[in-house]
Amino acid sequence: MGLTNFILTVAGVGAVVMLLKGDVKQSATVLRRNVKHIRNWLEEESSAASKAAQSTKPKEIETKVPEKDIPKDKN
Repeated sequence: MGLTNFILTVAGVGAVVMLLKGDVKQSATVLRRNVKHIRNWLEEESSAASKAAQSTKPKEIETKVPEKDIPKDKN
C-alpha cells in the first residue's frame, strides 16, 4: 500500500511538472510575441512623432520689446 501511494504520488507530481513545463514554454512564447508587437508599436509612434515634429515650423519669438514696457530708473 505504501509503495502504491509513493508511485501514484511520483506519477502525479511528474504529470503536474510536465504540464507546467509546457505551460511555461507557451507563456514565454506569447510574452515574446507581445513584446515584439509593443516594440513595433513604439517604433511606429516615435517615427510618426518625429516626422510630425519635422514638418511643423517652429514659432519665432519676438525679440523686440516695445519701449513703453521698459521700466525707467528713478534716480
